[in-house]
Amino acid sequence: MKKEIHTSTKKEIHISIKIVLVLAGLIILNAIASSIFARFDLTQDKRYTLSEASKNTLVPVKSPINITIFLKGDLPAEYKRLADETEQLLAEFAAYNDNVEYTFVDPIEENAVDFLNENDMKPRYITEEAANKVSREVVYPWAIAIYDKKLVKIQLYKNNIANSDEEKIASSVQHLEYAFADAFSKLTIKQRQRVAILRGHNELDDIFIYSFQKALVEYYNLGSFDITAFPDDPEKTLKNLERFDLLVVPKPTKKFSDKEKYILDQYTMRGGKSLWLIETAQAEMDSIREKGKTLAFPRDLGLQDFFFSYGIRINPKLVNDMQCAAIGMEFGEGNNAQYLPVQWRYNPLTQTDLKHPITNNTNLVRFEFANQIDVLKSGPKKTVLLKSSPQSKLIGIPKEISLNIIENEPAPETYQGKGGQNLAVLLEGTFESVYANRVKPFELSGAKNQGESKMLVIADGDVIKNQVSRGQPQELGYDIITKRQYGNKEFLVNSVNYLLDNNGLINIRSKELKLAFLDSQKVTDEKSYWQWINIGFPLAILVIFGVVFTYMRKRKFAK
Repeated sequence: MKKEIHTSTKKEIHISIKIVLVLAGLIILNAIASSIFARFDLTQDKRYTLSEASKNTLVPVKSPINITIFLKGDLPAEYKRLADETEQLLAEFAAYNDNVEYTFVDPIEENAVDFLNENDMKPRYITEEAANKVSREVVYPWAIAIYDKKLVKIQLYKNNIANSDEEKIASSVQHLEYAFADAFSKLTIKQRQRVAILRGHNELDDIFIYSFQKALVEYYNLGSFDITAFPDDPEKTLKNLERFDLLVVPKPTKKFSDKEKYILDQYTMRGGKSLWLIETAQAEMDSIREKGKTLAFPRDLGLQDFFFSYGIRINPKLVNDMQCAAIGMEFGEGNNAQYLPVQWRYNPLTQTDLKHPITNNTNLVRFEFANQIDVLKSGPKKTVLLKSSPQSKLIGIPKEISLNIIENEPAPETYQGKGGQNLAVLLEGTFESVYANRVKPFELSGAKNQGESKMLVIADGDVIKNQVSRGQPQELGYDIITKRQYGNKEFLVNSVNYLLDNNGLINIRSKELKLAFLDSQKVTDEKSYWQWINIGFPLAILVIFGVVFTYMRKRKFAK
């Protein structure tokens, strides 16, 4: 009997040791699991894998960065999808840096509508029709991020007028990583690069480039540079210009001298970046609005040899395009007069399928009396960023242009096979000096015959021009008459960011995501069918199981 008790005690001790070992093992395993963190992105397009450039924007974040997303509540299906994708992306940012804190709020319930409106965060009005009922909802697809007492707005919805509703949501989701990474960069940037606006050649006044400058000051230090300030000391002018990382030339109308061209050339040879918005044909909408017509004629800026040496030629011809923006025309007289939008063939609307960081996922860009650019084989690498549509043609000048063309439009067949005119060309790589084998306009110490740089040339100065209403500058790309927002500001800001990008952040815009969407019409048509499948079929299975189970039970006990 004693032997049995002793054996039983041994078994109990043995079991206790096992339990202790198991618990110790679980504790050790839990400690190891807590110290080793890993996330796996199994999506085909690596949707939830943050790029290194995105992660780098969070490296300086050492205290909480608070993000508020105004996408909560009873949202339409597509915006719920956008909210879900936003939350999953922010979870990835928070996993990388636990200082990222975010919350979703309903702007109606939280009384945030006044704040949103005051900060120009405009809502989207969604009209939905289902089961013969029409409903209208208000959605604010915006977010704000606050860090170190600084606040930035983040637009979550990409309203590309050329896309369908589903394509807009897909475009918005694709843009999310760049939108948040760009916001983090704005909040944490310490040392800003310097951008100069060229003056001295009758460029656009500040009021007409106000929106562009306002957008740039979120990233860079901005200043004006008068290239004519020291006419007798061009070397000093060049040294002053070299203090800037980028030069923006907004629609000059006065001819450049050889000295000035040499200064600009040597600035490029020494690595200075530049954004040119120039026209070699003079034609203005103001004259057409006042007189009903204008005379388009060549404008000599003295830059033909300058750009030709770099491998492009801007031709003094106007692009006439069937894919175009509207202008406001006054119809009626007296109190009955009203402005209505009419298509204007000299205002091309351009978009490209090119998956370039500058143009990818951008809205249509609006031009006004654009010229055409020839791309030559010589010079640095060239990328055509924007073209006119296939239904476009060139118009030679001098030529009188009047509003009569609206009533007497040319036949569509005259546009066949004439399209695809180059309107914006990016040059990057090794530039050869314009004056490499020529007599120099002035002696310059340390002159260079070649250098590495980037340059973007847009053959229309009005791409950068914002409209002015009652003395107030409007947002760049916004048309007062049609109430449409074009992609001019986004395109130009992307351009500057690309030209000055040293960390690859702008390249996130090239990321492609593939989203699957439901066919809303099919959902409506087959709603009853799928309701029966999802509700009726499981119930039918349950009833059959119950009947069979009851039958088998009765049969068993009947025996």
